[in-house]
Amino acid sequence: MHEPSFPNIILYAIPLFILAMLLELFITIKQGIKTYETKDAFSSIAMGLGNVFLGFFSKALVLLSFVYIYDNFRLFTIPITWWSFILIFFADDFAYYWFHRISHECRLFWASHVVHHSSQHYNLSTALRQTWSGGFYTFIFWLWLPLLGFHPAMIILQMSVSLLYQFWIHTEAIHKMPHWFEAIFNTPSHHRVHHGSNPLYLDRNHAGILIIWDKLFGTFQPELEDEKVVYGLVKNIDTYNPIKIAFTEWIHMFKDAFSGRKSLKNRFLYIFKPPGWKHDGTGILSSDLRSNWLNKKSNKN
Repeated sequence: MHEPSFPNIILYAIPLFILAMLLELFITIKQGIKTYETKDAFSSIAMGLGNVFLGFFSKALVLLSFVYIYDNFRLFTIPITWWSFILIFFADDFAYYWFHRISHECRLFWASHVVHHSSQHYNLSTALRQTWSGGFYTFIFWLWLPLLGFHPAMIILQMSVSLLYQFWIHTEAIHKMPHWFEAIFNTPSHHRVHHGSNPLYLDRNHAGILIIWDKLFGTFQPELEDEKVVYGLVKNIDTYNPIKIAFTEWIHMFKDAFSGRKSLKNRFLYIFKPPGWKHDGTGILSSDLRSNWLNKKSNKN
C-alpha cells in the first residue's frame, strides 16, 4: 500500500500548548480565578509527556491494525480528496463520541479514561493529563473506519485534529462562545460540565468537536449559572504521583474482580459494568447519583 505522508501535528503543536498555558495563567490571574495549582499542573504535564512517549508504541499498534483491516477487509476504497476529509471529520467525531461515552459506562475503559478526570482543577494543563494505557486498546472504536475504506493515514490525522481541537476547551478563561457556536460545537462551557463531579453533570457532554451527538443521543447538559462545576471525581484519588494517577483504577478494578468470594460472572461484570457497580447491590452508579439529586431538587420545588 502506498503511504501518503501526513505530519504528526500533535508534536508540532507542543510549543503552542506551552504558550497557550502561559497566556491562560496570565488571563486567569487578571480575572482573579485560581485555576492553576503548581503540583497539579506538573502532574498533568508529566502524564502528557508519558502519553507522548508511549504513543510511539501504541500508535504503531493502531496503525498496523488499521492497515491490516484496510488492506484485507475494506468494503470500499474511499479516495483521499476534499469530500472524503469532510466524511472522515463526521465519522471520526461519531466514533469519538461513542468511545468517550462508553469510557464512562464501562469500567474497563474507565480504568484508562479516569486519568483525564483525576484533576480537581480545570485549565489547559488538564488537557494534557492523558492516559498511559488507553492508546493500546481504545482504538477499537475506530476499526470500522478502515473497514469502510478510509485510508489509515487519514484516520490517524483526523484523530489528531480532534485531540488538538479539544485542547483549547479546557479553560475557565472563556465563559461562553457565541450562541450559534455553542449550539453546534464543543466549547469550554460544555466541557466544564463534562469534568464536573456534581451529580447533575456526571457522564454528560461526551463530545469531541461537535456537541450535536450529545443532543442527538440524550447526554447533553448545559452549564448552569446556579450550579458551579466542582471538578474531579466523585471519590478523588488525592495524589500528584503520575504512576498512581495512571494505574490506581486498574488496581482497584482487578482487586474487585479477582479478590473475595464471588461467581465467575460477577468477576467479569466488575470489568464490564459501569464504575460504582457492586455484585451485592450496594454500589451507587453515576446515574443513581444524578436521579437522587434531581428528585431532591424537584421535592424542594
